[in-house]
Amino acid sequence: MAMRQALKAVLIDLSGTLHIEDTVVPGAPEALKRLRETPLAVKFVTNTTKESKRSLLDRLHRLNFSIQEREIFTSLTAARGLVERRSLRPLLLLEDSALEDFAGIETSDPNAVVVGLAPDHFNYQTLNKAFRLILEGAPLIAVHKARYYKRKDGLALGPGPFVTGLEYATDARATVVGKPEKTFFLEALRDLDCTPEEAVMIGDDARDDVGGAQNAGLRGILVQTGKYRAGDENKISPLPLATCAGFPQAVDYILEQLM
Repeated sequence: MAMRQALKAVLIDLSGTLHIEDTVVPGAPEALKRLRETPLAVKFVTNTTKESKRSLLDRLHRLNFSIQEREIFTSLTAARGLVERRSLRPLLLLEDSALEDFAGIETSDPNAVVVGLAPDHFNYQTLNKAFRLILEGAPLIAVHKARYYKRKDGLALGPGPFVTGLEYATDARATVVGKPEKTFFLEALRDLDCTPEEAVMIGDDARDDVGGAQNAGLRGILVQTGKYRAGDENKISPLPLATCAGFPQAVDYILEQLM
């Protein structure tokens, strides 16, 4: 059996793994500090589309996480990159707080549809406008297709059901840019000077975080916080490398088993 390559980098999900809205996962800031005392590179990868990267960073700083903007790779970043490469003028189904990440992008006379998490805009009129554009040939771009996410008041629908509804109505297939897409993980690792086999992903979403990472060649650790529900670890194949009670326990596992 081939030896497992030495660990060089850790990718960490944010919402549900380090925090839930404005509530910190117990012990997470301290565990992150312990992880930073190692030679491992750290990057934070998130499908969060409710707010811009700057707003997200401000939130994390208020919660006492020592994180720099360059360490965060978001699905909004990936979506903007695709829009720019293809010179598209998107109809943006995003929360107003996330639009900052598309500043400077031409959106008049749209010829594409970009869908993220937009509870305030998922109404019939807006979705019907998107539907008509897609019927006319506009590409459908999903920032991600998460089924649901965790809020303080419980689980809530993610953008996935709305993207799937547009696909069903138009016979179109969305281009997905966020987790669990292989290209998302590879792009996140690009500046960390390591291969997928030398990295591990920590997250609360068995399919998008752990399953997606493992399909891209990384190792995956599932945490039982955020959107996790009992038995989620059995919904993916291969199974997670480890399933831990929370982020602090995931860091313990890395320090004790993978270093």
